[in-house]
Amino acid sequence: MDSYFKKRYNSFKFALQGINSAVRSEPHMRLHMLSAIGVILAGFIFQVTKLEWCLLIASIGFVLVAEIFNTAIETLTNLVSPGRNPLAGKTKDLAAGAVLVAAITAVIIGLIIFIPYILALVNTYQSS
Repeated sequence: MDSYFKKRYNSFKFALQGINSAVRSEPHMRLHMLSAIGVILAGFIFQVTKLEWCLLIASIGFVLVAEIFNTAIETLTNLVSPGRNPLAGKTKDLAAGAVLVAAITAVIIGLIIFIPYILALVNTYQSS
């Protein structure tokens, strides 16, 4: 039984090392993390609903997962194809494209959620 828990602990530790590696080595990952912090702060400021929180957190997770997969694919591609190769380039472009789609989707969800709050705030200041 002790071995079972040790293996689970090690799996968790390695997963955290992977996240840490992505944050340290990928500038875009740091940008996504900073954006996530901004969205979370905005969620608290505007007191978004539970459903809106769920959509925001899912969007953040979607983007971060896409970026981690992109990093993993790029790393593996560099390992198996260190020289220039059109298929390696296409693989990296596809992975980067997935991150872009995830990020655009998250931005659209964020705009749908936050624009009404921002407009209400602007209207409140204009009417006072």
